[in-house]
Amino acid sequence: MNKILRFTVRGIGLPMLLWALATGTSFAEKEVTVGYQLIYNPWKVAIADGEIEKATGYKINWRKFDSGAKVINAMASGDVHIALAGSSPIAAGVSRGVDMQLFWVAEDIASAEALVVRNGSGIVSPQDLKGKKLGVPFVSTTHFHTMFAMEQFGISPNDVRILNMQPNAIAAAWQRGDIDAAFIWDPALGRIKQDGKVLITSGQLCKWGKCTFDGLVVDRKFGEENADFMAKFVHIIAAADESYRSNPTAWTPDSDMVKKIVKMVGGNPKDVPGVLALYSFPTLQDQISPAWLGGGADGGAARALKFTSEFLKAQKKIPSLQPDYGAFVNAKYAEAASKM
Repeated sequence: MNKILRFTVRGIGLPMLLWALATGTSFAEKEVTVGYQLIYNPWKVAIADGEIEKATGYKINWRKFDSGAKVINAMASGDVHIALAGSSPIAAGVSRGVDMQLFWVAEDIASAEALVVRNGSGIVSPQDLKGKKLGVPFVSTTHFHTMFAMEQFGISPNDVRILNMQPNAIAAAWQRGDIDAAFIWDPALGRIKQDGKVLITSGQLCKWGKCTFDGLVVDRKFGEENADFMAKFVHIIAAADESYRSNPTAWTPDSDMVKKIVKMVGGNPKDVPGVLALYSFPTLQDQISPAWLGGGADGGAARALKFTSEFLKAQKKIPSLQPDYGAFVNAKYAEAASKM
């Protein structure tokens, strides 16, 4: 009876309750596990407020991960149904055959990831990177852009000591003076910029032809079997993004929104407004257009996954490429959300 009553409160309705009482049937509460990372973005407010649970009636198990590679591995093993990751670990996952689909571009990375050189390192121009130590999380969006930047600068990767380091390790090594440069995201980015200067951003590299983004992916089978949940999930995230886009100046360090983001992610509230300003949050209409999720294999997201996968294969991080990366991009949940 407790299960029946709990599910009724979540919205199955009186007719179904009467049927359940007559037949002795009970209903199990639907659950979903969502993996997220320590990234400042508006939808963390919706997580903190429990808005998605309220809108969908699902029990959501929120799991925190410190890298995109780890959360995609968790999805591959079936431990999570939905995951937030950068375009590089997403590309690696689908290239290896993880049966998942990108359904939302959480943020166009723009200036939120940058190659920073440490004060006193002697690096003034890109050519000065030769012989220096550069920290970056391997198989990440910043790793992809590090190698793309080296290519554009005409520098052989062999001429730079590129070290595989996670964000917290980069911040600590920077403080000790163990590395000369790093390509990373916040909050580590904010820390190292205090004692360094930006050499180039992901937004600038995107203008040279290869973009990066953070995206939400879903296990294909789960998405298909829970399409209504997915549409409501997207609707809540889109509303959170719109709340920020429509009035970014309201997101001050003292605002409830920023405090909730810090509650979920950590860090200092005074850093959050500046970090959010570095990102671009595509609208629902942008999402379903060919600029991002629409357009099949020629859509912006599919092309980004293809370019990134080509890079990963050249780095021997994946064995082969998929014939069509558009098959791993799904705009239908965003399209359904746009009609709500």
